[in-house]
This record gives sequence, structure tokens and C-alpha cells, in this order.
Amino acid sequence: MSTRPRTRPNPRSAVADDDRAQRTLTAARAQRARERRLTTRDLVLSIATPILLLLLWEVSARALLIDPRFFPPPTRILAAAGEMLRTGELWEHTAPTLMRLLVGGGLGALVGIGVGLLMGSSRALNAALGPLFSALYPLPKIAIFPILLMIFGPTELPKIIAVFITTFFIMQINTVSGVWAIDRKLLEAGTAYGAKGLARFRFVVLPGAMPFVFSGLRTATGTAVVVVTAVEFTGATTTGLGYLIWNSWQLFIPEKLYVGLVVIGLIGAVVTTVLSRSEKLLLPWRRER
Repeated sequence: MSTRPRTRPNPRSAVADDDRAQRTLTAARAQRARERRLTTRDLVLSIATPILLLLLWEVSARALLIDPRFFPPPTRILAAAGEMLRTGELWEHTAPTLMRLLVGGGLGALVGIGVGLLMGSSRALNAALGPLFSALYPLPKIAIFPILLMIFGPTELPKIIAVFITTFFIMQINTVSGVWAIDRKLLEAGTAYGAKGLARFRFVVLPGAMPFVFSGLRTATGTAVVVVTAVEFTGATTTGLGYLIWNSWQLFIPEKLYVGLVVIGLIGAVVTTVLSRSEKLLLPWRRER
């Protein structure tokens, strides 16, 4: 028979626990409500600000506060875009630019990530190729384009190679940095748990470098758009959004010039959004950021 005295439940302690739980629940609800308000506010601001700026542009152009020959009202630009869509002219210039970006940029990103992972994992390979890549990276990629034209002629290949080179170096540098930034404790822990060779690369090195890879992809996207537009400016082609902008300037058709600029901006925004969504999906531990 037990000789320990029985302990009676303390009513005051139970009430205090219930009150603490209620306060915690109320604080959590208030935090969620605040997050919803901030999200709604950010959405409204992101939509309302461009609309207000366009309205201001429209009014200023029609009131001749700005020169409508150089800054035509947005409604005229929209009408020009509609006409270009109807005749198919807009797609004739958008499709080649997209193809050059996707083929050149996609291949450059894949090869750059692969080479970056190898260089980050191999000290000897990094010693062999690192100085060479460091010397080549600062070269303006558009300055290499005439050499590519001399070698391959005025075909699609020089334009794709120019985008490829641009994307490759950015991805290679970011991927190497991502591998080197992995916490040494994680590498030691992986080794302690038996992760060696391909398993170590798959479960430790690759996930550890992925945040830098996605950062590099976003940077490379913007740079590749700039390079492909500049390449299309050079007169080596009669298609592409860069050619559309340059030709519209030469013929003084500002509406079409602005249509080309808007489409290029939309392409960059769509690709960046896709990359951000992919990063949240593939790197769930970074969703909080």
C-alpha cells in the first residue's frame, strides 16, 4: 500500500493554464490577421501603383505636359499592340527572342551549374579552370559577338552562343560559391552518417548549393535579356524584340518601340516569377524568406 500523500489538483493553477492558453490563441489570431492585412495591402499597392503611373502618363501626354511624339499616351501604345497582335507582327518578333533566350540561356544554365558543382567539389579542377574563368568573365559578352559572327556567319548560332556564354559564367560562379558556402559541420555530419561519393553529393552538396543556384538564375535571366536585346540591335538579324525596338526608332514609330520594351519586361517578369515559384517548391526550407 502506498504511503505517499495524495496531491489535490490546484483550481487556481488550472485557471491560470486556461487563461494562458486563451491569450496565446488570441495572439496567434491577431498575428494571422495582421499578416492577411499586410498581404492585402502589398497586393493593392503592387497593382495600384503602375495603374496610377499610367494614368498620370496618359493625362500628361494628352494635356501636352510631356511631348506625345516621344511619350505617346498608353492608350495609343495599347492600340498599337492590339494591331500588332492582329497582324501577327508582335509574335514574329517575340518568338525568335524567346527561342534565343530559352535555348541559349537554358543550355548555358545547365552547363554552368554542372561545371560549377564540379569545380566546387574538386580543388584541382578549380585550380585548373578558376583563373581562366575569372579572366574571361569580366569581358563584355556583346564585344565577343563580332568574333562569333566572323566564325559562324549571320545565322542563329552566334546569337544563341552569346546568350549561352552570358548565362554560363554567371551560373558557374554562383554555383561554386554555393558549394563553398556549405557549412563544414553539415559536410562532417553527412560523412559521419555514411554519406560518401554520389550520396554525399546528392544529399548534402547539391541541396546546400541550390539557394545560390536560384540566385544565379535570377541574375542570369536579367543579364541574358539584356544581351539578347543588344545582339538584336546590331543589325545581324531582322527578327526579335531588339530589332523591333531599333527599327521603330529608325522609322520613328514610338508606339511600336514601347510595345517592344513592354514585352521584354513582361518576359523577364514571367521568367523571374517562375523561378521564384520553383525555388519555393524545390527548397521548402526557404519558404519563410
